[in-house]
Amino acid sequence: MRAVLQLALALLALAGAQLHAADSAAAERGRYVAVTANCVSCHTRAGGEPFAGGLALQTPLGTLHTTNITPDADTGIGRWSLGDFQRAMRQGIAADGSYLFPAFPYTAYTRMSDAGIADLYAYLRTLAPVRYTPPENDALFGVRWPLMAWNALFLQEGPYQQDPAQTPEWNRGAYLVQGPGHCGACHTPRNLLLAEDPARALQGGVVIGEVAPGLQRSWFAVNLRNVKHGLATWTPKDLSMYFAKGYGMRGASFGPMNEVITNSLSQLRPEDQRAIATYLRSLEDAEYVGPVVSAAEADAGAGIYKKHCAECHQANGRGNFLKAPALAGNAVVQGESSASLINVILHGPALAESLRYGAWEEMPAFGKKLSDDQAAALANYLRGSWGNRAATVRAEQVAAQR
Repeated sequence: MRAVLQLALALLALAGAQLHAADSAAAERGRYVAVTANCVSCHTRAGGEPFAGGLALQTPLGTLHTTNITPDADTGIGRWSLGDFQRAMRQGIAADGSYLFPAFPYTAYTRMSDAGIADLYAYLRTLAPVRYTPPENDALFGVRWPLMAWNALFLQEGPYQQDPAQTPEWNRGAYLVQGPGHCGACHTPRNLLLAEDPARALQGGVVIGEVAPGLQRSWFAVNLRNVKHGLATWTPKDLSMYFAKGYGMRGASFGPMNEVITNSLSQLRPEDQRAIATYLRSLEDAEYVGPVVSAAEADAGAGIYKKHCAECHQANGRGNFLKAPALAGNAVVQGESSASLINVILHGPALAESLRYGAWEEMPAFGKKLSDDQAAALANYLRGSWGNRAATVRAEQVAAQR
């Protein structure tokens, strides 16, 4: 009888060890899922504990604060079951049945696999519980019932479906971009009801980013498609280097993109960085046919460019790998919105200290050296030279970014 009992205890111990090993493996996979989804950037406020929420998001409807997703039972998601978590990720509905605002990109996370969501849940359960309640949202966010109708109109629920006509690498890149990476949240224009416009997926979008406590500026998340005003000049190798290090011959990370590079893309496995690059380079689209800077408007900024910019970016706009990126064919320069270009001219590119920029020199801010008219003239020279095609920048647009 004693032998039977000892055998039973040994089997229970073995089963427990196997379950612990399985849980540990799931949590480790989930840690990587959290990296691909960049959870920490939105769910961590300045000076706060990671994943405890409280980050203020500026939206057209007011200020929304991100939630605590640590496993604290009272202020976090400690009481959530896996089913609760899956419903939030796929349908945008919290454990208590309330509708979540799509500033939480469940419209993209719904594309994640069941296994990926389960692994992410397992990882979040391993975090240290943090007892913290984020600040109240602005009043408009107290009304949630319209989100039921919003979801009916705009939420296409369900995991990503592999395209059998494409390679495994392409499908992996598509999954990461459309699902956990939620690239469209910034890089796709939105309609009047603040939903991403599927007809213009990844064609670039205006976002609001905080540059200092209480100070926000508009930015333009560039067109990610294989067009001249997007990523046509970038090779897959260029993109992979940009994801890994935050810079490349075609551009460098700045502004809101710094956190995406630092906390997510730079930490991806090289094969995933290549997969994203492969997918993005496959996205063909129509070339820009809108209004363009006239020759006279471009000429007005030629002298300003020669005085302040040509030494690093060269007279031909092709840049210098030891100093500065190319401006010819640059997606930021040719953006549908000039917001990011104006920010760089006025305030400098606001590079992240954590990113590795090789021997590049840091671009100074020219806001105190150039008037609104001069900054607009310089922007127009960049947008109308070396084959670049984009709309004219006005002085009042510069003034709005001061």
